[in-house]
Parts: sequence; structure tokens; C-alpha cells
Amino acid sequence: MISSATNKMAKNLSSAIINNDDLATVKSGAPAYLLMLDSFIEGDPNDANMLLSASKLYGAYAGVFVKDVARARRLTQKSLDFALRANCLEFNDRCDLKNMDFKKFEQTIKQYEKEQIEFLFTLGSSWAGWIQAHSGDWNAAADLARVTLIMKHALKLDEQYQSGQVHLYLGVLNTLLPPSLGGKPEIGKQHFEKAIHFSENKNLMAKVIYAEKYARLMFKQKLHDKLLNEVLKTEPRSKGFTLTNMLAHKQAKELLASGKDYF
Repeated sequence: MISSATNKMAKNLSSAIINNDDLATVKSGAPAYLLMLDSFIEGDPNDANMLLSASKLYGAYAGVFVKDVARARRLTQKSLDFALRANCLEFNDRCDLKNMDFKKFEQTIKQYEKEQIEFLFTLGSSWAGWIQAHSGDWNAAADLARVTLIMKHALKLDEQYQSGQVHLYLGVLNTLLPPSLGGKPEIGKQHFEKAIHFSENKNLMAKVIYAEKYARLMFKQKLHDKLLNEVLKTEPRSKGFTLTNMLAHKQAKELLASGKDYF
């Protein structure tokens, strides 16, 4: 009963945060929620669902609000650790995903089924956040192949999961490098467009990332400005996207301003 109540509270609070339209309030208040989740986990360290909730929030908070590199690394490490623990508790044969050799890792990831996608996607997104926080670390960059494999399998299971968020991650992964260095920006472009499509144009952050990662990489200023102006003309308040859309508006203004010097 206690576990059920705390899990319900975690989901309700997550929903409240996602639908909040004040970035400053969330930035100030979220740390208290993180500590509360820590206390829940301290009381029941084997609750896989609570670990998933904590992984998501730690990863999101670090990615959105934390600029200090050392702090971002600590928080994304915690996010990844929670996701790994959740998967280990839920699936006994998936307790060494970080260290197993790649062939075995690939075989293990392919065992995930559609009803298990939350565990798989949370693992992939938290791992991607950890890599981003450790940019410049070649050991972390080497894990990109594992994250790509996770997201590709999640795509096979349900490409519409969380309104196409899987496509958004694959869009970023394919635009990390220019074509001359092995990047696949045109494939990334397709993923960005599908992310926008599956969110029914409600996920404004998808357009911002599309502009930043693809349009800038390929020096397509017309597309860049078009996407960002569309963001600014769209009402940001939309259930499930309000908080990220408020951030998208802020970043769209910054990218348009810096774009004058970039292109």
C-alpha cells in the first residue's frame, strides 16, 4: 500500500512539473522533489518503478537547468545508476548492461518487448544524458553505440512512444557529426520530422533541436529561421509539453539571435 501510494505521488508530481509554465518555479522547487524521491528509494530500494521516476527527473533536471559541468556529471550519473538498477530489479538477466561485451549487450537489448519499453527508453535517455554531460571523455563517447542500439530497438517496439520521443533522440544521434566524419544528418532530419509529426506539432522542443542540430550543421538558415519562428508563434501551453515548450520559446529566441553571426 505504501509503495503504491508513493508511486502515485511520484507520477502526480511529475505530471505537475511537466505541465508547469514557470521555468523559475520548477528550477527552484525541483531539488526538493529530488530529495523526496531519494527518501522514498531509501525506504524501498527495490521499487523499480520509483527508481524509474527518479532516473527521469534527475536526468531532466540536469539536462534543462544544470550548467555546472561537475554537477551535471554527478546528477546524470545518478540518473543512469537509477535506470540501471531499475532494469536489474525488473529483469534478473539485465544486471550488467554497462559492462557486458557489445555482442551480449545487443542480444540482451533485443529481448525487450513492447510492454517493457518504459524501462528500455528510460535507460537509453538517461545514458544519453550521461554521455552529453561527459562530452570530451572518449570513454563516454564510446557508449554512443550502445545508446543508439537501445533507441533503435525502442523504435521497433513503438515509434510513437511518448509522442515520438524515440525519433527525437535518434535525430540527435544522427546529427552529432557532419557527413564527412560519418554523420547521417539526412537520416536525422527524417527522425526530427517524425518526432514533430507524432507529437501532433505540440512538442516545440523538437523543432528547436531540429534547427540547432540539423539546420545549423548543414548551414540551412532558411529552415533554421522557419522552425524557430514557428516555435515562437505557437502557444506553448499544451498538456504534457508545457514546461519543455516554455524552454523551447526561450531557446528559440537565443538561437535566432545567435544565428545572425552563425550563418
